[in-house]
Amino acid sequence: MPKPALSRIVIVGGGTAGWMAAAALSKTFPAPLYSITLIESDEIGTVGVGEATIPSIQTFNELLGIDENAFMKAVNGTFKLGIRFRNWKAPGSDYFHPFGVYGVDMGGLNFTHYWMRYHKAGGSGDFGLFNPQTLASREGRFGRMAEINPNVPRVNYAFHFDASLYARFLRSYCEPRGVVRQEGRITDVQQDAQSGDITSVTLADGKQIAGDLFIDCSGFRGLLIEQTLKSGYEDWSQWLPCNRAVAVPCEKVGPATPYTQSTAQEAGWQWRIPLQHRTGNGYVFCDAYMDEGTAADLILQRLDGKAQADPRVIRFTTGHRKQMWSRNVVAMGLASGFLEPLESTSIWLVQEAIVKLIRYFPKDRITDPQRQNFNRDMLTAYDNVKDFLIAHYKVTEREDTPFWAYCKHMDIPDSLKARLDSFRETNDALVRHEELFKEASWFAVLVGQGLMPAAWHPMADLMPEDEFRWRMQKVREGSAGLARMMPSHESYIAKTCPSAQLVTV
Repeated sequence: MPKPALSRIVIVGGGTAGWMAAAALSKTFPAPLYSITLIESDEIGTVGVGEATIPSIQTFNELLGIDENAFMKAVNGTFKLGIRFRNWKAPGSDYFHPFGVYGVDMGGLNFTHYWMRYHKAGGSGDFGLFNPQTLASREGRFGRMAEINPNVPRVNYAFHFDASLYARFLRSYCEPRGVVRQEGRITDVQQDAQSGDITSVTLADGKQIAGDLFIDCSGFRGLLIEQTLKSGYEDWSQWLPCNRAVAVPCEKVGPATPYTQSTAQEAGWQWRIPLQHRTGNGYVFCDAYMDEGTAADLILQRLDGKAQADPRVIRFTTGHRKQMWSRNVVAMGLASGFLEPLESTSIWLVQEAIVKLIRYFPKDRITDPQRQNFNRDMLTAYDNVKDFLIAHYKVTEREDTPFWAYCKHMDIPDSLKARLDSFRETNDALVRHEELFKEASWFAVLVGQGLMPAAWHPMADLMPEDEFRWRMQKVREGSAGLARMMPSHESYIAKTCPSAQLVTV
């Protein structure tokens, strides 16, 4: 079989995005028909903090044929059932955004409408009682239900892992499949005089690497997509004002929780990501309300254990490239845009870009429709996540600091305003099929932060009272039963996927 006309793929930058792209493309477009070269420099660091993911990462691993336990051992991983949000509604508040739905749909209607009827009639206001992930998280439990009892419903989960170890793991996957890693720092970029396409890049040692399709995973600087092709940037800071993060790992203290924790603070929020060998921490904040030194001091005071490094400042602007596929360059990861990791969507956005690139992958030449479709799909993905993140800041009772007063009263996009108005009146967040965050996610966050809908769907009133009470009780018992089947999170990791060697990176 002859080589395709566009067979030379060059990935600029390693890290999570670069090696994810290399892994998926080498699996889909194998050597020797296609050549994949990944250029990264040991001189240029990656963000490389502890990463939290969402359940779609399992699909990515399955595409690659990765054994989950081997993966977890290699990346010092722990399991994740959702995100605990503290202090977001008000200081002292606490709610959980789980992976998975509440209860079960009944009569074709989302369960949360029935829960509202139940709550109005005097039932518990704790909607987490109807979700097994929430209940398991509260007790520090985790287990794959397919192993525990294949006859019961699956419980959705994701992972926490060390991003540097994940990149190393993917590299070990890629290189036997023909991916060539080229060490070096890019000093020059060559373009075709007529088309403007990138033809090659030059390394500091003078070596030139030519390609037909370039994947820009060079981080915030966007070496190809922005510095060379001038794609432009859509700034969303007016809605998501945080523009700094201070990250620091600390010693592990106590059992690893099966969830990520997000705690609202004076000028932003603090993450806590438990790994097998340490705990990742970071303070995401806005420098208009707090300076970097103060943020670093505060996070050091709030660690569970002894800090393992000095705090590291990450500077960013929330938003995205106006064109994520320009000419023959496709941007992924931080090179394509940045949405703060409040709902652990960073790796999902990389995954989406890979999926869309494979869908629109060119054969003999790159066409305008391919670029346009990719850019449309990725902008939709960014837009949907953006509105969900803004809702966390906007729907709050907090006005106790200047930062939170700004967030509570800031203008919001019309698309989010329509969602909030609809949800406020009828418990309908106007979720479309293709969106990442479904009805259960919007319900968890909006109600968790104090926005209780005024009414529920009238179909929820049609079930006779005795049947309604019986079914609600059974759903509640079923959720509790699933959670009780799981062992402790710590013991499950020790049994199935303990890290062979605890290495701090």
